[in-house]
Amino acid sequence: MPKSKRLLEMMMTVNWKRKFTVSELADEFGVSGRTILRDLQELSELGVPLYSEVGPHGGYHVLKERILPPIAFSEEEAVAIFFAIHALRHHTSLPFETVSSSALNKFYQFMPPDIRDRIDQMKRRVDFVTPKRQASSPHLSILLDAAVQQKVLLITYETRGQPSKREMQPIGIYTKNGLWYSPAYCYQNQDIRVFRCDRIHSAEHSATKPLDLRDIHLENRQIKTVEDQDTVALFAELTIVGVQACEAELWLASMLHVRQDGSGWLEGNVARSDILFFAKFLIGLGKEVNVQHSPEIVNGIKTYLAELINIYSQ
Repeated sequence: MPKSKRLLEMMMTVNWKRKFTVSELADEFGVSGRTILRDLQELSELGVPLYSEVGPHGGYHVLKERILPPIAFSEEEAVAIFFAIHALRHHTSLPFETVSSSALNKFYQFMPPDIRDRIDQMKRRVDFVTPKRQASSPHLSILLDAAVQQKVLLITYETRGQPSKREMQPIGIYTKNGLWYSPAYCYQNQDIRVFRCDRIHSAEHSATKPLDLRDIHLENRQIKTVEDQDTVALFAELTIVGVQACEAELWLASMLHVRQDGSGWLEGNVARSDILFFAKFLIGLGKEVNVQHSPEIVNGIKTYLAELINIYSQ
């Protein structure tokens, strides 16, 4: 086996094994132990994080931060990946801020000069604009890890200018209009709530036993949440402009239906506790929406409008 191919296969092997001995690799690749030692030295120089332990139970280990084997990309794939990462630069905070910058620089530096020239030209021709915010969200990494690992966090959260301690179990994180949000089960309210990540001033792991939320994620969280609550039915006709406004709202995805002519409708169940929230949103659509059901939501709209009229008629 050529040395280059052996090194590539060895990189994949040690990443998979995580723990191994020189004799194990020598038997697997059919070479001497001395050759394996030289190969491991070259892998280490290439960046594979290896360390060795002596003794009867010793051997080599791969650190947590593993190096992935080389992957061949086409020119178009390479450009697409570059701009996918490049688009994140507008965000003030990222859950993987340092590594994304490092990956982008590494990706760019190893491209052929003609591809780098093409990317440099495209930088001035394409962008993915996100509003820049002054607010910082420094706890995105621990929120994302808690969502993946099913962990409970004790956070300090600011509401109406007042910080308070509470426990939450994140479902995930998402960004919208330059701000980060984390839908999570709030142990204080015993319900799934959406937290503004820039209002989380501290976050640490809690000893509270987590709930089993493995089947709840960003795409189905609203459906799962509403299933267990007292609800009212919503049906509202939308103009083409109304559909376009609703398409910009991630939380409406499960309710929005679009016809071939571009018009559509909203249909689904709304938790009674969210009637005021929906009333305010639907009022914002103006003449682009016609709420036909339910009476509770229509009354919520009328009540809120009457309060506004009362404020401005004084």
